Amino acid sequence: MKEFIALFIARNKEYYRDRAAIGWAFLFPLLVIIACALAFSNPDTSVFKVGVHGDFAEATAVSEFLAQPYIKMLPYDDLSRGLERTRHHQLDMLISSEGDRYWVNSQSTASTAVEKLFLNDTHGFQREEISGRKVRYVDWVIPGVLGMNLMFGALFGVGYVIVRYRHNGVLKRFHATPISALQFLSAQLVSRLIIVVVVNSLIFIGCLVFLDLIVLGSYLSLLFITVLGALSMITLGLLIASRTANEELAGGMLNVATWPMLLMSDVWFTLDEAPLWMQQMANLMPLTHVVKALRAVMIEGASLTEVSYHLLWLAVMTAIFLSVASLLFRWHKR
Repeated sequence: MKEFIALFIARNKEYYRDRAAIGWAFLFPLLVIIACALAFSNPDTSVFKVGVHGDFAEATAVSEFLAQPYIKMLPYDDLSRGLERTRHHQLDMLISSEGDRYWVNSQSTASTAVEKLFLNDTHGFQREEISGRKVRYVDWVIPGVLGMNLMFGALFGVGYVIVRYRHNGVLKRFHATPISALQFLSAQLVSRLIIVVVVNSLIFIGCLVFLDLIVLGSYLSLLFITVLGALSMITLGLLIASRTANEELAGGMLNVATWPMLLMSDVWFTLDEAPLWMQQMANLMPLTHVVKALRAVMIEGASLTEVSYHLLWLAVMTAIFLSVASLLFRWHKR
């Protein structure tokens, strides 16, 4: 335990004495907040989105209504999911063939407009009202931004440091002490964990204040997901750096790890309509589970129990990455 504490304190001192590194760590959240505030300041002006639950014959008035160029039809097998989307203004109307019913959001002007068009073309449907606050794109994308920042801070924050230690001979000196690979990696993990969680919390608070984000779930749940997500990302960085000999190779390997996650982990857009094999591949990436869990808690009000599937995956990945990194860890360059 003494060795762990000594390594933890030494790593923190090294980081906090690097003015450029610590300055960037606190400047970057500010830049993210400013960029998000500027990028998402304009309201969404999309076409009408109509959810469809059940089947409608091609010759019916409903199918003709849905075929209009200003209507974007989105099918839903799960009625409750469609209702949730309508409640949060992600759908302007939901139509179900079961009981010939349709739902509109009483707080949405788009729902009012598309309902008038719908009633002009169809008759005999039972009207249902639903209400709820609009989920803007910024509300949807911020969990992805938080996860992305978590990924970069964790992977590059530990990957480059350990490879630099190995390249400069620092690890060779540590090897002469009674410190085990697991103790060394654990100290690096805890030190970086504190940094990335604090930085991510600052970004979240700034976006919450300046963008008036929707947060329907528990703040403690968001913190727990952030910590568990950071652990999985940091241990992945430790695994990548466990045997890497130089910073150039480390940079390439870290980019190989980060870019697929950026494109396939629901950061900027959803993969709901992507091929099944791509969705299955995305589920093997820790960032996917971080983003989906954060998004479910923030805009759906999910509890930790409801996102336990994602949490379990993150815990398993953390254990595997740390165990393998400890086994493969090399103190010397060769």
